[in-house]
Amino acid sequence: MTIHALPHRQLARLLVASILACTLAACATLRTNYVKSESRALAPPASTPTTRYIESEVAAHPGQSGFRLLISNTDALMSRVVLADHAQRSIDLQYYIFRNDPTGRLIAQRLLTAADRGVRVRILLDDLDIVEEDPLLDALDAHANIEVRLFNPFSIRNRSLLSKGGQFLLEGRRLNRRMHNKSFIIDNTIAIIGGRNIGDEYFDLARDFNFNDLDVTMIGPVVAQTSAMFDAYWNNEAAYPVTAYRNDPTPAGALAEVRRALARDAREFAATDYAQALSDELPLGPSGDRRGSWFWGKASLVADVPEKADPAEDDNGRALRIVRQVKALLDTATGEILMISPYFIPGDRGVRYFARIHEHGVTVKLLTNSLAANDEAVVHAAYSRYRRDLLEDGMQIYELRASRGEQPVTAGGASSGVSLHAKALVVDRRHVFVGSMNMDPRSALLNTEMGVIVDSKPLADAMVAYFDDASDPHNAYHVVLEPLAAGSQRRELRWIAKDGDETVRYEHDPDVSAWRRVQVLLMRLLPVEGLL
Repeated sequence: MTIHALPHRQLARLLVASILACTLAACATLRTNYVKSESRALAPPASTPTTRYIESEVAAHPGQSGFRLLISNTDALMSRVVLADHAQRSIDLQYYIFRNDPTGRLIAQRLLTAADRGVRVRILLDDLDIVEEDPLLDALDAHANIEVRLFNPFSIRNRSLLSKGGQFLLEGRRLNRRMHNKSFIIDNTIAIIGGRNIGDEYFDLARDFNFNDLDVTMIGPVVAQTSAMFDAYWNNEAAYPVTAYRNDPTPAGALAEVRRALARDAREFAATDYAQALSDELPLGPSGDRRGSWFWGKASLVADVPEKADPAEDDNGRALRIVRQVKALLDTATGEILMISPYFIPGDRGVRYFARIHEHGVTVKLLTNSLAANDEAVVHAAYSRYRRDLLEDGMQIYELRASRGEQPVTAGGASSGVSLHAKALVVDRRHVFVGSMNMDPRSALLNTEMGVIVDSKPLADAMVAYFDDASDPHNAYHVVLEPLAAGSQRRELRWIAKDGDETVRYEHDPDVSAWRRVQVLLMRLLPVEGLL
């Protein structure tokens, strides 16, 4: 067969392969002869002030775990810094995104400082969004006490869009599956999990757009479960050491140079108004090693197995593991379900499921992003297909406003817009789920996800307060169906909110241009829902 007789898809693959082959000499590729040692979570350090405090708290609540909500972005950042500074034996990080920006560099500097005093640091990152982080990660990995691994990495270490696009064309089935987990574990005694990645926009440091997000700090038996999950991913064959990209070691001076740069950046950060506000006011609640109240309850970590990221290894049972556990929680509802999901695509089956729940007398409320607040317009387009049906079946929908009455002050000194990024559920004001999982097909079938399910009425009450504040008419639009006129059977979507004391109504997605709304209508025609 001549090349002209090849199908178009094969021709495209040959073309991309040829382009990539031309770049191999200049770009690092994954080796097969790299060194990778299995490692496990270290036992908690004995007789430190933090260990003694946590042990005494846990002993007073046998069989239960303790939780604190991290609602404030600034509190969430400083809690991580404080915990890293108090680490004695180990720090394990697992993230979808770890940016080389002021926030990422601040965390990296605290990790390096911990490693200098003998703390073992393991960093496991998804490879998809790594763009400018490679030199930083290579330098950190050169430290004797730090190891960095990349999960499901690209075969070629060329971070350009052309290279990544070409590799997706060749290996799309594998590369489309990503590790979306987020955890920060200190000394195997305390952990932070939830929706936040490591990057400026997750901690109110971005100049124009920040995320409204949610984490929980955890102590007790659930921490050991989190460490076991981390080990499963860390030792999985899809986790590659960064050294797998090269034959030669990192240049001897790279770590020293990064150390100096991070120290300089930390000093500059300490001089900002943002950092001064942190030192004056934060943490808003006690951090992991400070005394204070905890929400106690029996808890279970729920997580996908790492094999879900490998289409050759995955099967339907594994792919739906966390989804089935979360659905089992929803199935227990007898009175009320509160859902918080920035990306919500229920599909036809989901619409029917929530309709049946409503028929059984359960109130279902959803908080998601408005079009103006959504950073993924194509996701909003898919969600909007189901919005009317969900409302007709009794769901109450609230969409977060991008511009709110009280805006955070960013590092640039200006107010910013907000986008919902928290992922949580509250069932019957008693059971709570907080984690990394959106309610969309990608989280269900393609990404690996994690979270925690807690039986705790006090924690649930705190989550209800969070939902009520976020869905307040000053902060969110209440989306409803209203008759076009008195006595009319035809009902249309309306968005209701408050500006000060005035109630305002909109007949279309608010705070966006007509062209943006047209774009969303066009996106609704794309057959890509299963990838979102």
